[in-house]
Amino acid sequence: MSRSSKVVLGLSVLLTAATVVGVHLKQRQDQQRLRDGVIRDIERQNRKKENIRLLGEQIILTEQLEAEREKILLEKGSQKT
Repeated sequence: MSRSSKVVLGLSVLLTAATVVGVHLKQRQDQQRLRDGVIRDIERQNRKKENIRLLGEQIILTEQLEAEREKILLEKGSQKT
């Protein structure tokens, strides 16, 4: 084999290896980003569920407070008469 053929072959092997390594690293990076995105989505869903639960509690407490206020106003009204 001539010297120039050996150089071309060596460069081809080197570029092929670099391409394979580059693709492998890119896939690994994409998988990590996807995993991070899934984790963020799960955390967001959990926060949403918690917020909905807290909102339900606040609605119940608000209704109770309004009922107590109404009761107090009715008692005050009946005491005046």
